Amino acid sequence: MLSSLSSLQLDYIRLWFLVQHSLTSFYKIQEYYSHLVEATQPDQIETWQKLGIHKNHIQRLRDFHLPESQRQFQHCIDLIQKQSDFVLLQDDVHYPQQLLPYADKPPILFGQGDAQALLQPQIAIVGSRKPSNHGRQVAYDFAYYLSEKGFYIGSGLAQGIDEAAHQGALQHNRTIAVMGTGLDQTYPTQHQSLRQQILAQAGTVITEFLPGTPPLQHHFLRRNRIVSALSLGVIVAEATLKSGSLITAKLAAEQGKLVFAIPGHIYSEHHQGCHQLIREGGILVDHPEQVIEDLALPTQWQAQQHREQTSKLAPLDAQPELPAHLSTLYNQLDWIGQHLDELVTHLQLDVATLTSQLMELELLGLCTQQAGLYLRCRPDK
Repeated sequence: MLSSLSSLQLDYIRLWFLVQHSLTSFYKIQEYYSHLVEATQPDQIETWQKLGIHKNHIQRLRDFHLPESQRQFQHCIDLIQKQSDFVLLQDDVHYPQQLLPYADKPPILFGQGDAQALLQPQIAIVGSRKPSNHGRQVAYDFAYYLSEKGFYIGSGLAQGIDEAAHQGALQHNRTIAVMGTGLDQTYPTQHQSLRQQILAQAGTVITEFLPGTPPLQHHFLRRNRIVSALSLGVIVAEATLKSGSLITAKLAAEQGKLVFAIPGHIYSEHHQGCHQLIREGGILVDHPEQVIEDLALPTQWQAQQHREQTSKLAPLDAQPELPAHLSTLYNQLDWIGQHLDELVTHLQLDVATLTSQLMELELLGLCTQQAGLYLRCRPDK
């Protein structure tokens, strides 16, 4: 629950409320005005018309200062403060940098749980809402393995493959759910307990939609672009030829993400969508370690982006501070490189703990991975 919202957050939410989640209108208005608070004043109707804003949005601005509209907006604000643990604006330093390159990035994110999880390396797992038992197990197994290796698993809280992926990643407390409704709802309703489990186990639930937003089909298409944009790569665990997850894969490819597809029996209709992706250039994988190998460079890129973003908040000559719990691992690293198995043997740590610490060192710029070897980095690099 939020105790208050900043004036800038209120300005963003007010405009987002008036344009009803229209990215085109929001960014057109934001580009024109130096301060968003000016954009929603009653005397700006003519300016909105000149900007080509949709007539429905102009009518909402015209009616906004009427008592009923004010009551609706205040109710929306009350729900945001009640339901949200954090609100992130596109200019916030904690806004996920993975989203920044895209013109259709959400200008605002409402979330519950751990906001810091959004900055961690993520892999999306998507697929059919009505999978085979085999597909459900594969999604669970891939999510379990990848989360054990330190990756957060992102998905859409839907039935089937999404559900199995969240459950597998929950075994290591590393999952993120992107919703196609406001935070005041859970869709499907039977996943309320899964959502609560995600929050109870250090996970995160986010949405770009205001409270009261219903589960409409086009909202899930918008949700899917966030799922893929947050990730380093997208795994389609199982999909028919008509599966909506193929749209997510298409979005991921357009965003420049790696798209992975898990094959199945050639006569199984459950896998025809994955086979189609492979024919179109998707990467065939039959073990999650193959995903990690192919994502080595994107993972390093995200770590570099995170370091650059963090450096904006610190003096130019500031050095990253080595947390005490990472000192033993950092001292064990050398400039030549060691395999994960070597580090496990020397440090007597379990794989999950070790990969998590290695990921922390990478984000601090104190460690890098090259050809499967982990090397020490100088703090000033």
